[in-house]
Amino acid sequence: MDVGSSESVPTPPSARQVNWPNAVLLPGWVNLHTHLELTGLRGKVPETDFFAWIQHVRAVKEGMTAGGFFDAAREGVRETWRHGTTTVADTGTSGAAVAVLTDLGGRGVYYQEAIAPDPELCDETVRTLMAHVDTLRNQASDSVRVGVSPHAPYTVSPQLYTAVGEFARSEGLPLAAHLAESQAEVDLVTRDRGPFSDMWRERGIPPVPPARTPVEYVGRLGLLGRDLLAIHGVRADGDDVVLLGDQDVAIAACPRSNLRHGHGSPPLATFIEQGLRLGLGTDSAASVDSLDVRLEARMARDLTGLSAEDAIRILTLGGATALGLEGEIGSLDRGKWADICVMELAGVDRHAREQVAHAVLEADSSAISTTLVGGRFVFQRSDEE
Repeated sequence: MDVGSSESVPTPPSARQVNWPNAVLLPGWVNLHTHLELTGLRGKVPETDFFAWIQHVRAVKEGMTAGGFFDAAREGVRETWRHGTTTVADTGTSGAAVAVLTDLGGRGVYYQEAIAPDPELCDETVRTLMAHVDTLRNQASDSVRVGVSPHAPYTVSPQLYTAVGEFARSEGLPLAAHLAESQAEVDLVTRDRGPFSDMWRERGIPPVPPARTPVEYVGRLGLLGRDLLAIHGVRADGDDVVLLGDQDVAIAACPRSNLRHGHGSPPLATFIEQGLRLGLGTDSAASVDSLDVRLEARMARDLTGLSAEDAIRILTLGGATALGLEGEIGSLDRGKWADICVMELAGVDRHAREQVAHAVLEADSSAISTTLVGGRFVFQRSDEE
């Protein structure tokens, strides 16, 4: 991508000229946490209690077909484009998002989840994970990266955490993990109490070696590092945030999902003060009513007192930096991919940066008229009218 006036940037003979007289051009949003394969579950898992909600999601997923996962992922990718998102960081078990992103020409990082709280299943789970990764890498385009995700402390044995981390680092794969999300998770790790602990006990699974916090727990197991995207972090305390910062762990904050499940709000101000790489994610449509990550930026601004401009920076370059892709996406700069969100904002003084930023956050989603990924039109509202 080149950037500048029509006088300063040569126009290739084959270029398509487009005029948006009332528009603001922005870097495409980075949605740092999605579960695209669950898009079809919108409104179908009504529980707000986290443990009950997870059990319901699990039961519904067990009844889904491969085709169902693909259809849901396709719907999810197109929905993110309608909301101006150009890059997703997606986690799942089906791998459908890789094929869908590749087929549609999208951009993202997909983390294949590893789930097995029983340590006796560790070796088998890792072998299955390796096979999935090989298959997904062969399916992925150049704009789709494949990583791995030991899911969460309540679904992953200590042995599996260590094994998945070692596998990822031996293969140069990005890592992601749900971490410090709920009180039930804290109770499992710190006191061997609560619904997750009861579930493990009923299945004859040995308890987690107690730790001060979930962050300290996975740190002991060698998971923390620059290649890790820690999802949620709601229950991270001050010492945890220092540890995360020392290990240069990136954070995907999902404040709307956290609110829905009663987890509280992520300590965004503390993350920012500590200088952590921070971005925003919607979580799945089974948790929130839309995959509009701009709503997360609104909430982040309201929770922290950030300026609208700073909230947008977290939504764009912040997410890109969290994924290690700041040299390719996240801002409209020469040499980066032309991942662009076009918003129609009539009546806004385009010379008043904070006024424009405020309008960008507050505008209705219908203000997003066009989304481009790598200079290719992936969404045009006029096509839907």
